[in-house]
Amino acid sequence: MEFVKEFATFLHQKGIIKFGDFTLASGKHSSYYVDLRLVPSYPIEFRKMVKYLENQIVEDIGLDNFDSIVSVPTGGLVIASALAIETVKPLIYVRSKPKDYGTSKSVEGKIHDNMKVVMIDDVATTGGSVVNAIKSLKEVNISVKDAYVIVNRMEGADEALLELGVKMHSILNILQITEALYEQNLIDQEILEKVKKQINK
Repeated sequence: MEFVKEFATFLHQKGIIKFGDFTLASGKHSSYYVDLRLVPSYPIEFRKMVKYLENQIVEDIGLDNFDSIVSVPTGGLVIASALAIETVKPLIYVRSKPKDYGTSKSVEGKIHDNMKVVMIDDVATTGGSVVNAIKSLKEVNISVKDAYVIVNRMEGADEALLELGVKMHSILNILQITEALYEQNLIDQEILEKVKKQINK
């Protein structure tokens, strides 16, 4: 839990999580915005986050139980790249749409039939981008059983992935972040209630 508190405080202090009124890529409105693409600009915290993620994977499934790490551009791919270096694991990634030149591949990197991979992404809301990536992987006979995200926004991603037989793990969720900030008087109760209301919609 110490990491959760420290990391939540870091996200708030550096403006990586902001509270207010935001429109997301999906068109939905949100009472907060979290942009983990800023984390690699802080190498010490970035490395702590990647090491924490590595330890979680080791504890949950073990490094010997999958062949490669897979991600989706762009936010998740930066994290997955660092993780691949730390764990000395091969890295592949899934394009949001196949390139329309050269080999027209949607999955980049060295792949083979019946390959087992672990999916990495930065933030999960409804799980849309990860769901599409998992479907692309299944088309080329690659098996995904576990997906890891840094922040779970708790708006349906767990369920969406479960329907595809994939378990979603998160380093921390939005409720843990806001509660940790509230406990330290960094945000007020109104913000906390707005976040809770958004999760329960």
